[in-house]
Amino acid sequence: MKKLCLWAAFILFAASQIVWSQAGITGSAHDFSGQGWGTTEICQPCHTPHNADASLTDAPLWNHQTTTTTFTLYSSSTLTTTTIGQPDGSSKLCLSCHDGTVALENFGGTTTGTHFISGEHNLGVTLANDHPISFIYNTALATADGGLFDPATHTTSLGGTINNDLLIGGKLQCASCHDVHNHYNNPSLLKISNNGSMLCLTCHNK
Repeated sequence: MKKLCLWAAFILFAASQIVWSQAGITGSAHDFSGQGWGTTEICQPCHTPHNADASLTDAPLWNHQTTTTTFTLYSSSTLTTTTIGQPDGSSKLCLSCHDGTVALENFGGTTTGTHFISGEHNLGVTLANDHPISFIYNTALATADGGLFDPATHTTSLGGTINNDLLIGGKLQCASCHDVHNHYNNPSLLKISNNGSMLCLTCHNK
């Protein structure tokens, strides 16, 4: 019986690894290798092994031109936090394509590209109608708001707390909800599927 249980556990583990291996950046919305604007390498638009931008600590070996935009920020009469400022950390790197001011092929020192993100993926320089980012999400905020789960104790479907699974340096960033490398194989590069508003209800106690 013990051997049977061990084999069952091994089969489940192997199956989970197969599913995990099927996900990834290849073929995802962030696979630019077939776009024809400068590279056939998947990683190169964002990362480089040589001559990276060493001033950035929020992404390893960063290779893309960084936005200098001053954004119009989210504001609401029901907004509890007072820590929202200009996008920082990894969110600023995301916006270095998604604000529509920096060309997609502006990497590796190029600053004169002509291909810009378009459609719904272009968030523009006004973030007033988008989920707030780059703010501190902690126990104090959850208590003051009353409609948020405590990130230090509330668990996610990924197995850890909100703080461990989603927040970056204690802040909610773009990458709190979206996994740029598509490890989870969900629509819109989401870390947690939003079927039944599952992702929203991970943090919002509604």
